[in-house]
This record gives sequence, C-alpha cells and structure tokens, in this order.
Amino acid sequence: MKITFHGTRGSIPVCDAGFQEFGGNTTCVSISSDRDDEESVLIFDAGTGIRNLGKTLIKKDFAKGKKIFIAFSHFHWDHIQGFPFFAPAYDPSKEIEFFILSDTPQVDDLKAVMARQMESTYFPISLDNMGAKFTYAVNKSNTIHFDGGKLSTNKHNHPGGAHGYRLEVDGKIIVYCSDIEHGETLDEKVIAFCQDADILIHDAQYTPEELPSHRGWGHSSWEQAIEVAERAGVKNIYLTHHDPDHDDEFLRNIEKQCQARFTNCFLAREGQSIRL
Repeated sequence: MKITFHGTRGSIPVCDAGFQEFGGNTTCVSISSDRDDEESVLIFDAGTGIRNLGKTLIKKDFAKGKKIFIAFSHFHWDHIQGFPFFAPAYDPSKEIEFFILSDTPQVDDLKAVMARQMESTYFPISLDNMGAKFTYAVNKSNTIHFDGGKLSTNKHNHPGGAHGYRLEVDGKIIVYCSDIEHGETLDEKVIAFCQDADILIHDAQYTPEELPSHRGWGHSSWEQAIEVAERAGVKNIYLTHHDPDHDDEFLRNIEKQCQARFTNCFLAREGQSIRL
C-alpha cells in the first residue's frame, strides 16, 4: 500500500521561494495498492495538489475499468479547487466516484456541490461537459466496506463541519484527520477514532503559541496532534495542512521540536510517499 501527499498546504496555495520543500499545493492525499495491476485509487480531498496527481495517473495510463474514488473531508475551497484541473476527469474512459460519508444535510446533492465552482462565471467547462463518467455517493452510514477493507468516518469540529476517515485494510490502519479543532481539551472521539493507527495524518496548521489567537478557525496545533497520537497509540504521525505563512525554515524547526517529543513524527512534504 502506498500513501502519497500531493498537497500539504492549508487555506491557500503558495508558490514563493522558501516554501517548496514542504510544498505549496493545497490538500490532496492518495492511497493506492502500489501495484501495476491496481484496480482503484482512493483520493482524500481535491485541493490544488490533485492536478499533479492527475498528470501522474494519465502518464501511468490508469485505464478504463480502474476506478478513481475521491472522498471529501468537507468542501471548503482549499479542498476542492484543484478538481477542475484534474486531467482524468476529461478522459471518457475514466470512471470517477465522488463520495462522502456524512450526515450533513448541506451535501445531500453532491453533484451540485461539485458543479458550483465550475459554473460559467468561474470556469469555462461545466462538470457535465468534462468527459469522464461521474457517480456521486452520499452515504449516511459511518462505516462502509471499501476495496476489501473497512472505511469509517468521524465528524470534526470545524466551521461548516468536516469529517475524518479511517481506512482498515490488509491488517493496516490509516487515519486521515484534516481540518479539526479540538478546543480547550482534546476531542475524545478523535482519539478513539485514531486508536492504534499505523499512519495518522493530522492537521497541525498552528504552533501552540499561535493557537489561542485562532480559536474558532477550525484547526489544531502540532502539540495537540502529537498528544492525540500518544494517547491513541499511533505508530507514525504525519502533520499537514501547513499554514501559508510558514516557510520551509520555519517548518523544519517545528519538525525538530515535534521529533524531540515523538520520534516517529514527520511534517508531510508534497510528493512524499509512504509504503506500508
């Protein structure tokens, strides 16, 4: 199994010098089997990082009969804005399923959510005219069977709501926990959701010093993320959703502080792959 970070930045993409080691594209993570005969790829969120992922899939000739799943934590702009530039969406041989495990009424019509940013005012090609075969699934259940494993969700504290995902497959556990604000104390449901994960991908947009002035913004500090990992018995944690004002030097220093407390803690870098 291979996990790849295609976008690690939060809020807005950045392209300035000094921001490229950790990456400037917004949130996008893929999970695949890492085999040439893989039947599907699972993508969490469609920030600007999905553009390069799409180019990779086209280059690999990820062909007809192999399905692309795109699961959303939520629909803030930094988590959807890359989709209009996702090359497989323009290929009639590709099948793409958008889905969310959610009881949030606002996303009952998932197609409408995806189509809005592609209205003619904003983009020259509509969703219906892209070319690929699209399906849309809003599953009200918290758990579904997925690709021979189990995929579960947990609702987060975030403006407008957000969801984390827990994938259990082939004896491994991967938890994707983006855009989460814990509050004055850690969210106990999040800790339980992350229990025994082999890989935890957790929002850590702020430093502990920055967090008090960003209450209500919907994000965590690296200190909170590590405490979740410690209490949940997580083996490895990758921190992501880097603040657009945190440059490479700043993030390298943060990573050193994190590893002094939790050895297997890493700040996610765009283009980085993890193999399980």
